[in-house]
This record gives sequence, C-alpha cells and structure tokens, in this order.
Amino acid sequence: MTSEALARRLKARARTEGFTAAGLCRPDAIPDAPRRLSEFLAADFHGQMNWLAERSHWREDPRALWPEARSILMLAEAYTPGENPLTLLDQREIGAISAYARGRDYHDLVKKRLKRLGRWLVSETGCEIKVFVDTAPVMEKPLGQAAGLGWQGKHTNLLGRHLGNWFFLGAIFTTLDLPPDPPEREHCGSCRACLDICPTNAFPAPFRLDARRCISYLTIEHHGPVDEELRPLMGNRIYGCDDCLAICPWNKFAQEARETGYLGRAEQMRPRLADLVALNDAGFREVFSGSPIKRIGRNRFVRNVLYAIGNSGDPALEAAARPLLDDPDPVVADAARWAISCLAQAQPDCAAPVSPAHGRDRA
Repeated sequence: MTSEALARRLKARARTEGFTAAGLCRPDAIPDAPRRLSEFLAADFHGQMNWLAERSHWREDPRALWPEARSILMLAEAYTPGENPLTLLDQREIGAISAYARGRDYHDLVKKRLKRLGRWLVSETGCEIKVFVDTAPVMEKPLGQAAGLGWQGKHTNLLGRHLGNWFFLGAIFTTLDLPPDPPEREHCGSCRACLDICPTNAFPAPFRLDARRCISYLTIEHHGPVDEELRPLMGNRIYGCDDCLAICPWNKFAQEARETGYLGRAEQMRPRLADLVALNDAGFREVFSGSPIKRIGRNRFVRNVLYAIGNSGDPALEAAARPLLDDPDPVVADAARWAISCLAQAQPDCAAPVSPAHGRDRA
C-alpha cells in the first residue's frame, strides 16, 4: 500500500471513530513557533502558567519531544453548543460556564478516541505512536494549521472554514512517513469581532493574547485574588469565557457535536449562583465529578462565583455570600467581602456591563 493510500485510509478511519476532521503534517512544520512562543513569554503574557516556560524547549519543536516521529496526525472533534453562550450573560442570577466544560471532561473522551485510532494504525502497519490531548507540551494550534485543519484567528484560537471554532484538538505522532496536507492560510480579513467583544481587552493586537487579562485564564489558571480592576468585567462568567469564540462569523459553518458526552449537564447549563456558592469541598467534588471544572478545586471556583454575585446587582444574593466572610481560604473570604460591598453600594462599576453586540445573529 502506498503512503498516500494509507493516509486516506487513516483519515477515513478517524471520521469513523468520531473525529470531525483530520490532517497530516511533518514534525518540522512549525518553524515560526519558537519565535512566537519566545515573544509571548518575554512579554509575561503567560501570567502564572509557568509550565509554558519550563517546557518551552519541547513545545517549540515536536522533534525535541519525540525525535523518532516522522508524521503528525492532527484531529478535530466538534463540541458545538446547542445555544449561543452569549445569551447567558444577561441572566445575572446564574453562572455562565464555558460550553466546552458543561459535559464530561474532554481530555478523557478525546484520548480514548485517539487511542482507538492509534491501535488501529499500529495493527495495520506495526508503527510506533504517541497520542496527545492538551496535557503535553505540544503546540496543537500551529500544528493544526500546518495540517490544514484551520488557522489561528485574531483571537489566537484555531478556526476552520468548514469547522467554525467549536472543536477540540488531538494529535497522534507516528514513526510512519505519511504525505502532509497543505497548510491552511488565514481568512479573518478585516473582521475584528473577536477583538472588540472581549470584556477585558485581553488582545493587545490582532493574533496576540495577554492571558493575564483573559477571563478564561483568570477563572481557571489564576491562583489567588483577581485584580479588583478586572472583577467587574468578569460579569457572571464563573468558568471560562466564550465571547471571542461565539461572535466569530465562521461559526455558521460549525459542525454539530457527535459526542453526547459534550452535551451540557442540567446542573451546569444554568446553575444558580446561590446554589454554587454554598458548595463545600465534598459537595463541589460530587457536583463536578467527571467534569474539567473539578481540577480547579472548590476554593477557586467559589471565588469566581462570589465575583459573579458581586456583579449580579441582586441584593437577595447577599445572604448567600455572607457565610463565606469567615471561609478558611483567605481568597474566598476576600471575594465574599468584595461581593457584599458591591451589592451594598450598588455602584455602577460593581455591575459588569454585558459584552456589546452579543452577535446572536452571528454565532
């Protein structure tokens, strides 16, 4: 069998396994990655994500991570939400959870699919493989562009003409020498919808992200208290932020999610802030068992919920926040004090404005 025929069979098998799209590239296909990563780190845009710098030598070059690799299969798996996440931002009594985190943990679901596909490839060819999904020092987005799946938009996320931008990425490194696909070029044009909608102005320029101002970073990766300047801008977003994804016009081509595990659980679609803020550690673990939310822990999650309560403008939520004034975690106690102060003062800067032009007709 020729390498071209094997590549076609491999991509067809990937779709059979449930992946939305697949493409191939060489391990040396992202020569610009070291410079871009170095500039990102030098600007301190990574915030507290020190692991980006600590493993940058692997991240910059897939050949350093596994020298035996000859080809990389990049795979996209759609998780397109059934509703526009921007509609949740007006409902201040609930918490807005990023669409990707409302169901089962994608790490588990994507990796199982990758392993099934990898076992098939090994059985057919006897090659060696390694599979990766988000937890290893692999630059999935540049590799996805090199493999033709899409391009990194002005919001720095990968999006595709036939995918939109609601999809996860996985990678299979293999010792097989397979023909690469043409890389995708950028198709954002003059559009800047994703830049303009960002509540915290986290994009200092198109194609550049300052994670220190990104709500996804602040609610998930950032330890300790969030700067008071940024808290009002977080609105009711308690885990992640979908604004720049949801506003993208290319979502009119988004593929429907095939994996039912990504469908939002009832308790995570429109969770009441009053219920979430009352969670202790055991309750948090029970509610978010099997969810990616579980990894940030109860304290950071309740911190986020308290910021949302402070932004709600609903004085009835003060009673739910008050018991947290004596929380053993000082960051949670600080968030409770801030929330109660905002509700009591009812100052305009304590109620975050909803992102402008929700773009419900564009997502």
